[in-house]
Amino acid sequence: MRVLWSSFSAARVLALASLVVTTQVLIGQTGQQGTEPAPSSPDRTSSTQQPASQSKPAAPKAAEKLEPQEPSPLQPDIPQQPKTEILDTSSTAGALATDGHDPILDPPPLPAGITTMAGGVIADVDRIRNHLTLNIFGGGRWTVFFDERTHIFRNGAEVTQLALKKGERVYVDTMLDNNGRDVFARNIRVGLVTRPADTEGQIVEVDTRHSELAIRDNINSTSVRFGVDQNTKIRNGASAGGSAASFGDLRRGALVRVKFSPERPNRGLASEIEILASPGAAFTFLGQVTFLDTHRGALAVRNAADNKTYDLHFSPRSTPGAANLAVGDEVKIIAVFNGAEYSAREISVVRTPAPAK
Repeated sequence: MRVLWSSFSAARVLALASLVVTTQVLIGQTGQQGTEPAPSSPDRTSSTQQPASQSKPAAPKAAEKLEPQEPSPLQPDIPQQPKTEILDTSSTAGALATDGHDPILDPPPLPAGITTMAGGVIADVDRIRNHLTLNIFGGGRWTVFFDERTHIFRNGAEVTQLALKKGERVYVDTMLDNNGRDVFARNIRVGLVTRPADTEGQIVEVDTRHSELAIRDNINSTSVRFGVDQNTKIRNGASAGGSAASFGDLRRGALVRVKFSPERPNRGLASEIEILASPGAAFTFLGQVTFLDTHRGALAVRNAADNKTYDLHFSPRSTPGAANLAVGDEVKIIAVFNGAEYSAREISVVRTPAPAK
């Protein structure tokens, strides 16, 4: 009986031990399958468990049989040649002008019309809106627009828009822009030094309070005003050697020659004033008679001293020597300027022309 119990106990212990070992092996295999796939077992049991359809692989079709390809020889890299592609402009062809002008990318063409030159001083420059404010000589204030079509010059050389600065003297070739309301600058000349100009005429007003005088120009009979300062040179051109004179010697009715720097069309600063004739001054003319009207008592003499022709008036009855005058005679005339004209007081014939053969 004891022998049987001992055998039963031993078999029980062996079964428990075998169960423990089997459980540990199963746990180890389960852990390996979670991390990496187990290698296929070459034993007979695994091979018999495969489905019958996979026992023999299916033969590939003839059309799908891949032919071995020979490796192609290495070819050197050929650089790609540049290629010009012509875009299809059919969608925008209606918006393009016939001359190839692009209304989106290209600047608009220059406006057509009359060009007017205006001069003045720049009061302000707006580089964002591309326009400048110009104080026009003679009065007025203009807003002038400019862009990449505008040519800007300084001393003959073309420069950029940075040359447009406040206070600069400029002369602008202006046109009415294509919109019909803006003044557009075609050319802008910056920093031009104006040359001195001169004019002759008769003083019609002397303003001692503001040191100004107004003369009536001999050419167009318009009144021009000039300023006089301490740098203005005044001399008496009627006297020998041109003696110095002062602003007080300038009287209404006097004939003067003025050199000035033009600032405006009707005003400038006089740099030099020459008094040609003052009312009541006597003058001597020596030259040839070029015109004679004894009925009206008028004659013209080309003065040999300055090679200028002067108009004189005389009385045919009371002026000595007037009865013997003829065109072409060389004469000596003493005349007095009365503020309006030269009045001959004495006429003498120096030489008569030789009679034609």
